[in-house]
Amino acid sequence: MALKLIKLTEEYKDELIGMIEEWRADQEQNHTDCSPWAIFRNDCHDFEHYLEHLENKSTTGGWVPDSVFFLLDDERNRLLGAVNIRHYLTDALLKDGGHIGDGIRPSERRKGYATKMIHLALEECRKLGIDRVLMICNKDNIGSARSIIRNGGVLENEITDPDGSVLQRYWIQQ
Repeated sequence: MALKLIKLTEEYKDELIGMIEEWRADQEQNHTDCSPWAIFRNDCHDFEHYLEHLENKSTTGGWVPDSVFFLLDDERNRLLGAVNIRHYLTDALLKDGGHIGDGIRPSERRKGYATKMIHLALEECRKLGIDRVLMICNKDNIGSARSIIRNGGVLENEITDPDGSVLQRYWIQQ
């Protein structure tokens, strides 16, 4: 299987819309989170606006520059998930955001794609000069924790966020 990270282009508009709609339906039905949040913050149906605002370039209001990539199965020409890489951490991101936010579309989960996507995202982090990467996941998200650990993640600690969820903070040294 040929998996790679890509930047979103017009070519993948319909594929993106299908993936986002699948994710939203799963969220409504199973009350799951949609991650990475960056791909959900704008309406994908207004594709030109979506593309223009997909990545954050601003450093105001607590925002940091980020890069967004999509995991593509080249053989099926199918988007499997997405990853958001924050170029540096603020105090807030250090606590409960991390460098990398990632997610696999519901129909493609439990197939090892998250582990591969994180591996590819770590390569992008190296290009940005990030050699120590923080990833954070909910304690009850065992699959996410496994994918992080398989990529060298070492659990630093657990914290409880304001809504009572326990978050695990993992560091990956590159």
